[in-house]
Amino acid sequence: MKKLALDAIDIRILCAVQHHGKISKIKLAELVNLSPTPCWVRLDKLKKLGVIKGYRADIDIDRMIDLTKVIVTVALKTHKKSDFNRFESYIREIDEIVECFATGGGSDYVMTIISRNLTDFQCLVEQLLNEEIGIDRYVIYIITKEVKKTSPNLVTLLSK
Repeated sequence: MKKLALDAIDIRILCAVQHHGKISKIKLAELVNLSPTPCWVRLDKLKKLGVIKGYRADIDIDRMIDLTKVIVTVALKTHKKSDFNRFESYIREIDEIVECFATGGGSDYVMTIISRNLTDFQCLVEQLLNEEIGIDRYVIYIITKEVKKTSPNLVTLLSK
């Protein structure tokens, strides 16, 4: 995929949106030091190019309910494209699996699972194993504390 060439103003717009979410045209223009209309035109362009995929609220669910959060690494039995496709299609439909990354190395996937408790988590694992989606082995890591969760520093990553 061809990578987009972004200038310093585009990067400032992305940083502002990443930090503040949806904000007014005036506030965005102030933050990036550009007049409102050209700022909004650039924001629309970034949306149309697919650089901005959406806006979300960062909800602290831990303030509302106790949950079980688990990292699970998964290795598949076989490694044909159809095996990966079957696994990924199934995983996309499970609400409790909030993240799934295909990886290289000792595991094929790393997933983050959030469930109400360990019993619900165990039921989900049993469901995954019963579905014959190609799991050879898995390792679980119970999350005991969130130490850091942040968005990437766009200025550092995109500067040349």
